[in-house]
Amino acid sequence: MIFEIIDKTGRKIRLTKERRRHITFPTSPHAYMTNYLGEVKQTLINPDKIINSIYDDNKVNYYKYYKDKKRFIKIIVNYLNGDGYVIIAYFIKNTK
Repeated sequence: MIFEIIDKTGRKIRLTKERRRHITFPTSPHAYMTNYLGEVKQTLINPDKIINSIYDDNKVNYYKYYKDKKRFIKIIVNYLNGDGYVIIAYFIKNTK
């Protein structure tokens, strides 16, 4: 386990070692996220937006804007039995 936090809605979210490896693996398109673990945590703790996925009732998208990057971090969290698990995290220009 890399970290476990409680989000602003009171739900538990975990980032596991396996998911961190998946996100930051050198051949991953999101490998640059290696340097943004603190921002990932802050996005989950204090997001600007939380939007339920329109494709999957168990997935929730967390967004936070970072001025220095002029981008949002988007984190997709999958909820199973009330607990959330980070699936992926990356920067985007706009929320949809």
